[in-house]
Amino acid sequence: MIKKLSLLLTVFLFACHGNRTGTGQPIITVSIPPFRYFVERIAGHDFAVNVMVLPGSNPHVYEPVPSQIDRLSKSKAYISDGFLGFEQTWLDRFYEINRSMVKLSLGDFIEPIEAEHRDNSGHAEGADPHYWVSPRCVMKLVKPLGELLSDLNPAGRSRYEANCDSLMSEIIEADRLAQKLFSAHEGSSFMIYHPNLAYLARDYGLKEIAVEFEGKEPLPSKLKELIDLAKEKKIGTIFVQKEFDMKNAREIAGEIGAKLEVIDPLSPEWYKTTIEIITALNNSMSGGQN
Repeated sequence: MIKKLSLLLTVFLFACHGNRTGTGQPIITVSIPPFRYFVERIAGHDFAVNVMVLPGSNPHVYEPVPSQIDRLSKSKAYISDGFLGFEQTWLDRFYEINRSMVKLSLGDFIEPIEAEHRDNSGHAEGADPHYWVSPRCVMKLVKPLGELLSDLNPAGRSRYEANCDSLMSEIIEADRLAQKLFSAHEGSSFMIYHPNLAYLARDYGLKEIAVEFEGKEPLPSKLKELIDLAKEKKIGTIFVQKEFDMKNAREIAGEIGAKLEVIDPLSPEWYKTTIEIITALNNSMSGGQN
């Protein structure tokens, strides 16, 4: 940790504290790739977007690299999730590095689900941070994002407002698909290794069963309970986020004859990925009532 703090201090002292890249674009830092998608759908390429959690990384325990801190020090704004474990560890330090950044926590605009797990460092998160997977939650994020971007670049306001409408139409399309597909499965269960679809489940009447318990792999006794529950619910698919170990999910799948389905909720292509997740969930529950 001392080395990390020294690294941050070094970058802070020697970085050029402007707010533009070498190409002249102002920088916005966001916590995860889906937020980059939202910024670019609204503002196009008016801003260079610095993403903190790199592809393939675990957002609960991620530690930033020097190049990210350098770009953070030059950012006009930081758009945070508000509940991710790595942010609870690092966010105050980020704000110290760049005190002029505008702060926007998207978690302030949704109705949070109380966290039932700890991250891999044992840190209890204040709420489930995975709200961006649910279209109904994302609907609530468009307005504050549009307002932030318009405040940062008033000349783009009218264009950003039109793009917000376009983005909202896209989100509504995903919401309508979820309503249509999940209406036939109200109250049905699905199983997932890391509990990252709780908001999707809550908003569309499903039940999420997580393999992971408090951020840790389940004990043998808990694993047996999950296998028995999966058999009882006739679950034929175990969902796994691509950043997580598949060992225990594979063991359960083998015991009950289920398949593994890898999903990527941290994908930078939010719309495409959300449609894929909704469709995969529907397919997993269409083989029989569970």
